[in-house]
Amino acid sequence: MPPILAVEHLRKQFGQFTAVEDVSFAVRPGICFGLLGPNGAGKTTTIEMIEGITPPTSGQILFKGKPADAHFRERAGIQFQETALPDFLKTREALELFSRFYDNPPPLADLIKACSLEGYLDQYAGKLSGGQRQRLLLAIALVNDPDIIFLDEPTTGLDPQARRNFWTLIQSIKARGKTIILTTHYMDEAELLCDELAIMDRGRIIAEGTPQALLREHFNAIRVQLDRSDFTLSPEDWPEPVEVREETVEIMSCDVAHTLSLLIAKNIPLSSLKVHPPTLEDLFIKLTGHALRG
Repeated sequence: MPPILAVEHLRKQFGQFTAVEDVSFAVRPGICFGLLGPNGAGKTTTIEMIEGITPPTSGQILFKGKPADAHFRERAGIQFQETALPDFLKTREALELFSRFYDNPPPLADLIKACSLEGYLDQYAGKLSGGQRQRLLLAIALVNDPDIIFLDEPTTGLDPQARRNFWTLIQSIKARGKTIILTTHYMDEAELLCDELAIMDRGRIIAEGTPQALLREHFNAIRVQLDRSDFTLSPEDWPEPVEVREETVEIMSCDVAHTLSLLIAKNIPLSSLKVHPPTLEDLFIKLTGHALRG
């Protein structure tokens, strides 16, 4: 299936500073594609070029095989990380206002139901909670029934319950065949929502693929953790790499079943044992040397 969005050799220069250098990737229709990177990596500039907010220095952006133009802007929905709405505009009024910008908006009742806004229609935007406000902004991003939706840090600042509720909304939108481009600083969010992702650093894409494929490519071991008081052997006597920390010992195991059999054979207590498969955050730190942060 041809990509719905293709970015080819995208580059952005600000004077002598190169913010984005030769970035290329393609997004298949109907998936959630994540763009991750530390501050200064170039991901925000990349997204803004794709959205048409800032022009690229060179390269091109293709939507359904053609250069992105006014048609692309008609078929794209955007939820910015920060969007200002008039405090005394009610939820219903905000949806009605933005729906008038398009020729064939979907029924507002459908948007209200999809984004769980039924109980807040007569509430002023300035009085909405963080989760309610993000659901309203998501509904506004969907008000033109877009084919592709850009979500920029959509759950930043939300409490855990509101984040999980928002994840459910995103999954339901993807289930309707929409394509989602997601930027996020939360690794659990990326791991749950993204079918494919690209990691940027210093203006370039340094890794791309499905989360599972990237983890298999870059990690061949699983961390087996024990309390230090339980691991009575010297690390030099253990056949696998061992990292001794202040309170724990971590064994880098290529075969967890074999590691467990060795522990049992050497009468090492397993009551404190924990198994930690590699995560996207482990991958990010390995590739960039940065903790993913806001």
